[in-house]
Amino acid sequence: MTEDGRIFREAWIAGVRRHFPGEPKPGYIAPWDETPEWERASAAAVFGQIRDFVAVSAGTTAKLTREQKGRFVALCWIAQIHKHIENPKPAYVADWDDLPKWQRETDADIFEAIERQV
Repeated sequence: MTEDGRIFREAWIAGVRRHFPGEPKPGYIAPWDETPEWERASAAAVFGQIRDFVAVSAGTTAKLTREQKGRFVALCWIAQIHKHIENPKPAYVADWDDLPKWQRETDADIFEAIERQV
């Protein structure tokens, strides 16, 4: 489970570095060991959801658009936010259309990185 979470986190950091305009907040690119426990658990859980989705789809997720892949990651992450944070800030649970472009692109990158793993 830890390794799954690390893979998710590394894909997040790579996406942030690739897509974030300017200098990202330190928390966005903090290494695994400096990531809060709830975020580690969430990263592992979402990795598992993506892995399972790819498996039950018999690999046909490759036919999804980047937007569809990113939306899946975003929705899974929002559920984790609700699980771990009683009253999250609205920005933490924003719908896809309200996310900044860099975050939408990063979420799609995460899906594709995990898709390649499985």
